[in-house]
Amino acid sequence: MKCIAEMIEFRTADGIMNVKLKGDIDHHSAKAIRNRIDSELFISSPEEIRLDLSDIDFMDSSGLGLILGRYQAATEMGIDFSLFEPSESVCKILKLSGCEKMINIVRRKQK
Repeated sequence: MKCIAEMIEFRTADGIMNVKLKGDIDHHSAKAIRNRIDSELFISSPEEIRLDLSDIDFMDSSGLGLILGRYQAATEMGIDFSLFEPSESVCKILKLSGCEKMINIVRRKQK
């Protein structure tokens, strides 16, 4: 399992917190990722948070819970929330779960 510091990268500019996730999100990593994002979210209080999922190779229901929980936390804080460039495997889970209907998903590439 990768160290959390290797799995997550934060960049904040102009009120936008970009969170780049890498690797797999499963029950082994989801809790640590969640805690790290929440800490940064509450400290920074950005206007918008973007989860970049382009480098996620695998995500199970724990990853879905991670996304939905961050969406709910951001919404309660009045922070815009979006997912950026989810990988094909993540797109399938988002579509099956219905998340793509309620969470803004940004794609630069047409699929």
